[in-house]
Amino acid sequence: MTIKKKSDARKFLEKLTGGPLTMSKILQSTRLGEELSQAEFARILGIPRANLCDIEKGRRFVGPELAEKFAGILGKSKEQFVRIALQDQLNRTGLHYQIGTVKAA
Repeated sequence: MTIKKKSDARKFLEKLTGGPLTMSKILQSTRLGEELSQAEFARILGIPRANLCDIEKGRRFVGPELAEKFAGILGKSKEQFVRIALQDQLNRTGLHYQIGTVKAA
């Protein structure tokens, strides 16, 4: 399958994960894809295993600063991780806004 645009890629991933992308889904899918236990992955991220479990279960949320740190550790896009963390925060408040891509100053 060829994915033509970023929006197509996002829609494809959302279809695979059963809904909007969240930090919890990204971290859990990354961990499972690498075949790591929560304890191993938490050590890589520099957080307690219990915190990782809470993040994956949606009981704890990742702020933009931590999202940027995780992206750096995992070699992923910092901009994307921060955008998704901010979108998670908006979604929790019940506000129906969509975080788009904005170039940093």
